[in-house]
Amino acid sequence: MNKKILIWSITAALAGFLFGFDTVVISGADKKLQALWGSSDAFHGSVVMAMALWGTVVGALFGGIPTNRLGRKNTLLIIGILYTVSAIGSAFANDPFTFAFFRFIGGLGVGASTIAAPAYISEIAPAKDRGRLVALYQFNIVFGILVAFLSNYLLNGIGENAWRWMVGVEAIPAIIYTLFMLSVPKSPRWLISKFRNDEAKKVLSIINPEADPEKLLLEINNSNNLEGTKKENIFLKKYRFPLTLVFLIAMFNQLSGINAFLYYAPRIFEEAGLGESTALLSSIGVGVTNLVFTLLGVFLIDRLGRKTLMYIGSIGYIISLSLVACAFFFGWTGMAVPIFLFLFIAAHAIGQGAVIWVFISEIFPNHLRASGQSFGSSTHWFLAALIPALIPMLFSTIGAGVVFLFFAIMMVFQLLFVIFMMPETKGVSLEELSKKLIKDEK
Repeated sequence: MNKKILIWSITAALAGFLFGFDTVVISGADKKLQALWGSSDAFHGSVVMAMALWGTVVGALFGGIPTNRLGRKNTLLIIGILYTVSAIGSAFANDPFTFAFFRFIGGLGVGASTIAAPAYISEIAPAKDRGRLVALYQFNIVFGILVAFLSNYLLNGIGENAWRWMVGVEAIPAIIYTLFMLSVPKSPRWLISKFRNDEAKKVLSIINPEADPEKLLLEINNSNNLEGTKKENIFLKKYRFPLTLVFLIAMFNQLSGINAFLYYAPRIFEEAGLGESTALLSSIGVGVTNLVFTLLGVFLIDRLGRKTLMYIGSIGYIISLSLVACAFFFGWTGMAVPIFLFLFIAAHAIGQGAVIWVFISEIFPNHLRASGQSFGSSTHWFLAALIPALIPMLFSTIGAGVVFLFFAIMMVFQLLFVIFMMPETKGVSLEELSKKLIKDEK
């Protein structure tokens, strides 16, 4: 693999590290902030804790605009600045509204990063390595989550203002990431879409030194058909198939219950009869399992393909979620539930976790890639905000067993989606892939 492509991909994927860190770091300050400001449960949950998540929804909805107009690189630079401002502002906040405002800014960065980072990496990566390079973004999300938990643990005992350090320390990796992004080139496919062909040829000659940059330029230009497509949008009839694919994979990602479980892991373990300390220990096991199987997914995605990993993940989902539902229905206690849920996390990490950001970055043509990813990301994040918000109420009304059974049934439908609709994208160039998918609608 070209070392420069690897370095550039890792640099862009570090946006995922900040995504994971920013999402989880608030957990360390959770109870302290509620006590400090005397917030009610409803205000604390919906404003102080959830504001970053709603920022993520907004960032995903509108992140395609700067990604298209300013470019993938410039958008990633802006995202780094948003993370930095959010971390510093949150650390110095003295009231819940100021804190929520700066957390919202960080959420904008999270949402936009799910568009710009996978788009950038997919557009510089060779077809044979594209899956694992884009999947580095997901690996960095998981790694950022683990580092945030570790950071919170190490900072927890340093005094009354420990929470300020917990949320403020993110500024360090955010500044480093922003400086690193200055060294990467602009996406050649974005440059071509803006008719900056001379700049694009220079980048193409670095990415693929053995190929003729003029020939590559011609192939991409022919695929783009820019004069006839620059006013198109993803809702035209001929793009219905890729649009449907993006919507379904994003929807099924959340209908697995993954975010609902990650947000409420200790609560779920306690519902299953584990003590508080055992529940917290089991939650750490979830993080380790997630990291290990995400690494395995990154390793396998260009070897076995996206569709094969989704088969493995879907079957793992169905088995593990069914077992969890049975455990609640039949009152199984002890370590049975944690084992089943570790299997669930493994199935997610090797399947949907590894595949989703890769897949939605591949199936739209170059001039609509950011718009397509914005649609998929906003679907994902809207459900990621909605479903976890319902979990406490659903557990207390219909019960955890019914909730997990519903998730298991949804994963049966995901398996049918993989079998009958999902195309394999492994090893196919972006131009060939979009041509194939769009041709089906003509």
